[in-house]
Amino acid sequence: MKKTAFALLFVAIGLSSAAANDVIKDAMKKYHKPEDALCKKVGKGEATDADLAELLKVYTAMCGQTPGKGDKAKWVEKCQALIGAVKKVQAKDASGVSDFKKAVNCKACHDIYKGK
Repeated sequence: MKKTAFALLFVAIGLSSAAANDVIKDAMKKYHKPEDALCKKVGKGEATDADLAELLKVYTAMCGQTPGKGDKAKWVEKCQALIGAVKKVQAKDASGVSDFKKAVNCKACHDIYKGK
């Protein structure tokens, strides 16, 4: 009985971690990777209000996840920088696009958080 309970616990933990990685992976594939990716539109100052609202929702969801590796607190800090930059762009703050470009540094996150 105890072995079954432990096995179920480990499966649940594994599924939870896989779901978090799926949220992050899906966000990267859809909003960062394509040639016409939404993050690229934001970086060019071409995103619509609807685009920005969608991206804000995605980054907020990512922020609540735990990356495959790396420090969770630093992950949240990086996600908050993205969220703050998108909010600045939404508010038509002149520094929003440059802040977003700085925060959306793919390599900086991949080196620390991608993989296991």
